Amino acid sequence: MMTKAHVERGEDAIEVFLDNAISASNVQRYLEKNGYFVRIFDEEGSIIIRASVITEASLPDENMPAKQQTGVSAQSAPPSSRIDSVSAAPASVRSAASTAVLITRKGLGGDDPLLGEVLMKGFLGTLPQMSPLPSVLALMNEGVKLAMKHTSSLEHLAILEKKGVHILVCGTCTNHFGVSSDIGAGVISNMFEITEALLASDKILSL
Repeated sequence: MMTKAHVERGEDAIEVFLDNAISASNVQRYLEKNGYFVRIFDEEGSIIIRASVITEASLPDENMPAKQQTGVSAQSAPPSSRIDSVSAAPASVRSAASTAVLITRKGLGGDDPLLGEVLMKGFLGTLPQMSPLPSVLALMNEGVKLAMKHTSSLEHLAILEKKGVHILVCGTCTNHFGVSSDIGAGVISNMFEITEALLASDKILSL
């Protein structure tokens, strides 16, 4: 949220200090989506993100060696030359008519856990065959366990991901259940990114 405040103030250069890789990944995606060129440094356990606004002048030169491209900066470019940040947003956010699916439980339906798991697996297995596909699938609370490795639902989520569905897995939830290292599909996200993706969709299906 602090990074978001700096972005909304229109700052050309932002430096963010973090203490874990998941948070760094979330901040990196947010900055890149909003038109920033991001560099990440790991200094004795502290992760530092340095970001600058992408401009036409700061885009990597195809003829420039890769090592030289790493230091590209946009701080000196005038605001008028900035690249429109909307073009950097994922399709799930830009879609003109989209549906988001929010799943907060391992099972679908009533109090029978076995039946609920069968129904949820059937739903996730059927979803890739639908058209149009949802733009976003968000997993929260016990729903994050559907994305764990070696689960029967993981294959279905992987198919959805390959077909372009943006899968967001609640990082607070994976930390609570101690399964962050066992997530095999989607990206471990945060409440801000998940809320933003849901509200950007035309319809939300909650399970």
